[in-house]
Amino acid sequence: MGAIEEIYAEVETDEVSEEEFRAAVEEKVAQMDGLVDEETAAQLLAHELANSEVEAVAEIDPSMDEVKFLAKVRSIGELRTFERDDGEGRVINVEAADETGSVRLAFWDERAEAIDAGELEIGQVVRVKGRPKEGYSGLEVSVDQAEPDDDVEIEVAVDGDTIDALTLGQSDVTLSGVVLGTDSVRTFERDDGTEGRVSNLTLGDETGRVRVTLWDDQADRATELEPGTAVEVVDGYVRERDGDLELHVGDRGAVEEIDEQVEYEPEATPIADAEIGETVDLAGVVRSTDPKRTFERDDGSEGQVRNVRIQDETDDIRVALWGKKADVDAAPGDRLLAADVEIQDGWQDDLEASAGWQSTVVVLDDAETPAAEQSAEASADPAVSDGGDSAGLAAFADGERPETGHDDVTGERIEFTGTVVQTGTPVILDDGTETVRVGTDEQVRLGEEVTVRGTLEDGILDADEVL
Repeated sequence: MGAIEEIYAEVETDEVSEEEFRAAVEEKVAQMDGLVDEETAAQLLAHELANSEVEAVAEIDPSMDEVKFLAKVRSIGELRTFERDDGEGRVINVEAADETGSVRLAFWDERAEAIDAGELEIGQVVRVKGRPKEGYSGLEVSVDQAEPDDDVEIEVAVDGDTIDALTLGQSDVTLSGVVLGTDSVRTFERDDGTEGRVSNLTLGDETGRVRVTLWDDQADRATELEPGTAVEVVDGYVRERDGDLELHVGDRGAVEEIDEQVEYEPEATPIADAEIGETVDLAGVVRSTDPKRTFERDDGSEGQVRNVRIQDETDDIRVALWGKKADVDAAPGDRLLAADVEIQDGWQDDLEASAGWQSTVVVLDDAETPAAEQSAEASADPAVSDGGDSAGLAAFADGERPETGHDDVTGERIEFTGTVVQTGTPVILDDGTETVRVGTDEQVRLGEEVTVRGTLEDGILDADEVL
């Protein structure tokens, strides 16, 4: 066996035949003007082949020159045409995924026409070879080759977009849901001096719930929609934040009201099972409510808090509603969802659920559980009512969760965790409450979550650590 045959045998690939490998070796020698012999060229090609094969979509990196992987076709877009200098171009986008994430496949020209003619079908598993890059809404691979593989099964849903079927990197998402909660619009400054805008809302469907981030022109939708409204998200894309998936909507997307009913039933933690330090979802009947109270923060701004007590079949707990969540119109007998709340030490050694900026609080409907029958009696009973001096502010004394800012701080060493909303110099991070401008030479990607540590000088966090 010759050297080239031995090198090819070590590659252990079905993607390239030995004849194709030999032809590629000759081409490599010619490209390098004879600076390498055939054996060296074969070793170089073998290295490229070995490094381009990935086991999962999540392992694809935009910095790779070429990548090979398996994925299931989830959706096929429409054929689009555009003008090039040398004539008309064609492109069609295909959404594919495996159990670890999603990727957009871009088919060009003749390949696009073949896909439009039915060469691929939704639900097929394909073996892809192409060139990855960071696209407008996430990872994208320009396809050089894609062949169906009927011998492989990938457990990914393809029958429409639901919250539980969202995968990291997915784009072109169309999703119907009911609005559970909304936040206000926040602004930040980009490198070019223009103003960026961002807001959030929370959607639920019969499979779960998801946080939706709205950018720039779409940001106002969070202030225009009321909880309980059924909406459809069009052309969204999926990112990860704090270990959870988020659905993002940019200039190409939209959030529109729809005239249909969307069911949502929370999968809540039983109140009796909640433990200190956990972040959980709680749902129960409102037993009692306290008046809303205001207080002054260290920076002179005004905050507000309101306490409510909810009960399920297992126990009851006080929930401290901070900021705008104190305005939620909840009354005894209502069924309340308090999602992503932090369980803390409360008043008189009782546990307390703290609903801060990251939480979702919404009245689901009128309660129809045995606890509802107790609510009127409970609200009149001092033994189960939160007295005027109880709680939320006690937690504030141990460490406030309301919005804070760093604009006036100089020379202080801080740590900040947020999502990259602007790359370049400086990088801009957003944590859902505020934005911070970061000076760093580290390469970060749009939508990536990072933690930075450094010294704040003149409104810029000079980062010496980027994690």
